[in-house]
Amino acid sequence: MSAPQIPDITSTDPWKELERHKAEFAPDLRTWFDEDPDRAEEFTVQAGDLVADLSKNLLTPRTRELLLQLADAADVEGRRDSMFAGEHINVTEDRAVLHTALRRPEGSEPSLRVDGQDIDEDVHAVLAKVYDFADRVRSGDWTGITGRPIETVVNIGIGGSDLGPVMAYEALKTFAQDGLTARFISNIDPTDAAETVADLDPETTLFIVASKTFGTLETLTNARVCRTWLLDRLKESGAHEGSDNEAVAKHFVAVSTALDKVEAFGIDPENAFGFWNWVGGRYSVDSAIGTSLAIVLGPDAFEEFLAGFHAMDEHFRTAPAEKNLPILMGLLNVWYVNFFDASSHAVLPYDQHLHRFPAYLQQLTMESNGKSVRWDGTPVTTQTGEIFWGEPGTNGQHAFYQLIHQGTRVIPADFIAFANPSHPVKDGDTDVHELFLANFFAQTKALAFGKTADEVRAEGTDEAVVPARVFSGNRPTTSIMAPELTPSVLGQLIALYEHITFVQGTIWGIDSFDQWGVELGKQLAKDLAPAVGGDTAALDQEDSSTKGLISYYLDRRTRK
Repeated sequence: MSAPQIPDITSTDPWKELERHKAEFAPDLRTWFDEDPDRAEEFTVQAGDLVADLSKNLLTPRTRELLLQLADAADVEGRRDSMFAGEHINVTEDRAVLHTALRRPEGSEPSLRVDGQDIDEDVHAVLAKVYDFADRVRSGDWTGITGRPIETVVNIGIGGSDLGPVMAYEALKTFAQDGLTARFISNIDPTDAAETVADLDPETTLFIVASKTFGTLETLTNARVCRTWLLDRLKESGAHEGSDNEAVAKHFVAVSTALDKVEAFGIDPENAFGFWNWVGGRYSVDSAIGTSLAIVLGPDAFEEFLAGFHAMDEHFRTAPAEKNLPILMGLLNVWYVNFFDASSHAVLPYDQHLHRFPAYLQQLTMESNGKSVRWDGTPVTTQTGEIFWGEPGTNGQHAFYQLIHQGTRVIPADFIAFANPSHPVKDGDTDVHELFLANFFAQTKALAFGKTADEVRAEGTDEAVVPARVFSGNRPTTSIMAPELTPSVLGQLIALYEHITFVQGTIWGIDSFDQWGVELGKQLAKDLAPAVGGDTAALDQEDSSTKGLISYYLDRRTRK
């Protein structure tokens, strides 16, 4: 399928106006706030349970006006509507992009039919099957081979089949059913599987193998390793002397549509939960890929999770652009990447439960928008994508905030916090959450307003040290808050960043839904396997660097 040629966004009037605007732009957040007491209100947007204060960003009402005109020039709203309608906007794979359909409530009107399929019916049939299985595990109706209930669910996947579930589990573990926990294996490094299962009881462990094609190298390798571990431990303890297939069928289920491969592995195809090619891996945590979450957190919590996604979807779909949070945040990211040469973006959650959220966003944003070709096959005309990174506060304050505060690079940062903690604690008379959030509020204030040389001198600082203690300010931040971290709020946060990513990709004219860039290294790894295994003829075919590195490995590897 060939894509129609799209206009060059840099040739549009709004882009040219933004270039002129930037040339005369002199950000001064101190003055802007002093002169406009309503600035915070004007640049604060509510979407669902999320309240986002954009006022500490480097923008004026004129900046916002020009960015919204840029969104019009790129037809952001039109392409958004095409996505929700199921048009094949993933042009290189000729597919619809329908992760938003995964969270449409049952009975939504009008119903969604795409490529001859009733999407709503398909989605809710799989959800019903996942929920039924989750209830059986949670109630103890489903047991391991020796009749003992499941206590640990181990998800085996990689990329979107791992990053989403592990992030969401860590974020929502306070909602887990007593006696049920989850663990996750992703890396093909044998250390990952070995250490994850080392202290588990095979009789009470359930493995979920998450691979759409049931052919992902890392996932299937780890699944076989875990199958061997399970069978060996059961036999060593004398817990099971029957057939291997019988034990595997009670301790392994799959998230896959390749039922023949699932069955060949030893998993009952009835215990395989499918999803569709219109769901990209990095957009799949709310599909059957979230089966581990449905089991450990429960179907009710998972439904609330989906409802949060849907609430943000509806906001993105219906809110006017000037009050549409994903559109505004996506446009701000374009503003910084293309007009301030920002190459990275920090996400700083002030909640320990979100410690894996930045890692999750790395795949979502960088796999989506790390492209140098537009969706019509022509080279991009702008910088695209940015490096997403971050750690929870206050840990990050004692690590890398120095660079954000006083470094030479513009590093936009999103700060995320919640009014109510999962674990209210006092240190004597001090509310620890209040102390924690004081840091959250202080950091964005310091980044915005800085500290002048005169203010440093007024503290009695030695003149020789004054320059080192000056903070320039005008460091852009967005503050996102919600009442508390619930399944719904987490769903809203994830969907917010999904749609921010979409907006940026649309402005740049790239297909945010393919990921060909991950394929070459995977293919070469397979091609190199014989040389790494000691095939000298294959080794001799390699370039000098690769040959030297493999030779170093072969010379020093001691096998046990």
